[in-house]
Amino acid sequence: MALELWETLKEAITAYTGLSPITFFTVAALGLAVYYVVSGLFGGSDNHHVPRQYEEQMQPLPPPVQVGEVTEEELKQYDGTDSKKPLLMAIKGQIYDVSQSRMFYGPGGPYALFAGKDASRALAKMSFEDKDLTGDVSGLGPFELEALQDWEYKFMGKYVKVGTIKKTVPVTDGTSTNEPAAEATESNVAKPAEDGPSVAAPVETPAGGESKEE
Repeated sequence: MALELWETLKEAITAYTGLSPITFFTVAALGLAVYYVVSGLFGGSDNHHVPRQYEEQMQPLPPPVQVGEVTEEELKQYDGTDSKKPLLMAIKGQIYDVSQSRMFYGPGGPYALFAGKDASRALAKMSFEDKDLTGDVSGLGPFELEALQDWEYKFMGKYVKVGTIKKTVPVTDGTSTNEPAAEATESNVAKPAEDGPSVAAPVETPAGGESKEE
């Protein structure tokens, strides 16, 4: 039975391919070997490339460190360029540690430009323009504010809050308002001093102590 099948197979190979059975199986074996070599080369490079790309994500992350109250300028040093520092981002003045999502907010990620900044306005408008990379939300519409609120809820539920943005309050110079009054006071005090000598000037007496009478 097996011999009959082998004879039938040889005849079919010769009829459909025009090759002898030995040649056919040799070509098939070579093709299979080439396939495994090529797939091993390209498949192997991908398998080694993925761990390198996500090496930082696979490593255990250190616990979030509280940074307290920092300025926007100080926050920029946590934009992910220094792998030894946490990756931070702020929404509505609240700073969150987004190190666990470095593939999104770290260098090369789709939202990398938001890192190290208060990106409230940009998130509300879903804008990637530099002018919107600010915590100023004035002038936003109700739908944009609602979108920003959704982002804030997402960050509150997923990331750890580690600090706040220090608000820079403009200091009004109170001395400028008091200077006119001070100048007026000084002029009022100095004026009698200027007029004083004409009123109470000392009387000169002639030599010898006698006063001159006409």
